[in-house]
Amino acid sequence: MAAKIITPEDLDEFKDDLLSNIKNLIGDKSKTTTKKWLKSPEVRKLLGLSTGTLQNLRINGTLPYTKIGGIIYYDYEKIMQVLEENTVNNND
Repeated sequence: MAAKIITPEDLDEFKDDLLSNIKNLIGDKSKTTTKKWLKSPEVRKLLGLSTGTLQNLRINGTLPYTKIGGIIYYDYEKIMQVLEENTVNNND
């Protein structure tokens, strides 16, 4: 079996191809449209919350929701709005 010699130019070409592929993958994710309505597991994953904490946010009115047929839905835009409104700035 013959050995193949890799040149610095080969490595540069590989690096450029790899970076291009990574940029395309990242670009594709940013272009995907976020769903308007999220279910509880999606919200928990998005915000990193436990089931109980999400329930408490519903009960105390922090996170608005819609319930249809026993399934709870959250408006993505309203979740983002709640996060913006509750931003704490400690530079005061």
